Amino acid sequence: MDESLIFWIVLILVAFVPSVLYLVWIRNTEKHSREPYGMLLKVFAYGAVLSVIFAIGLELILATLFDQNIERVYEYLGENPSIPMLVLACVIAPFVEELTKALGVLRVKKRRMLVELENGIVYGAAAGLGFAATENLLYESTSYLTDGMEAFVVTAALRSLSSVLLHATASALVGLGIARSALQGKSWLPYYLGAVVLHGGYNFAASFGSVYYDTLGDSAYLIGLTAAFAIALIGVGVMRGKIRQLDRRRGWRHAR
Repeated sequence: MDESLIFWIVLILVAFVPSVLYLVWIRNTEKHSREPYGMLLKVFAYGAVLSVIFAIGLELILATLFDQNIERVYEYLGENPSIPMLVLACVIAPFVEELTKALGVLRVKKRRMLVELENGIVYGAAAGLGFAATENLLYESTSYLTDGMEAFVVTAALRSLSSVLLHATASALVGLGIARSALQGKSWLPYYLGAVVLHGGYNFAASFGSVYYDTLGDSAYLIGLTAAFAIALIGVGVMRGKIRQLDRRRGWRHAR
């Protein structure tokens, strides 16, 4: 087999396998009426392909539209090269990505498969995990091609334990809102905005080291990574706890 083909197969597996394993883990948090793998994988694929394409397109458009405003902020605050990056990472990206990932859950709602609130959480996580897998492929392959194997391994490990879980958690929050919209007639906008804030906070934590390195030195990276991991791990723990809580209620209703 051609070495370049083996190389790309390995990259794809490293990027996608963690997300698939997390999907199984989150799905199996439910004990009653677990979601079918067929539909979950469709939502996962939607997040991995269409959500990423839509997000890249919208982010490019918005970055272009807001470029002048970003430059004004840059000039006002002085020669700080982190300002445009922070606006893109902590404001534009969360708004766009949480919207494009939500489209996958809205397709499930349209097919009337959101019969329980926890369904929205699981399908939302599936869309987020698909998105994270493709994002990992982009970041990890770039790390390898530009900085070598060591950078690739570090990037893959850090992203698999942090950003993948962040995407799952934020999208699950939007999915819960969409399920409440379908079953209770409530607006899912507050859940979407909550996911945007969560995502933006995580991105700021992940950027903390590069922003405050001149002030805090290497400790800035440690602070940022610790905060990013905490947001991701606590978020996925709360998400799974919510699934178990809603699932138990269903079990109690069936036991009566």
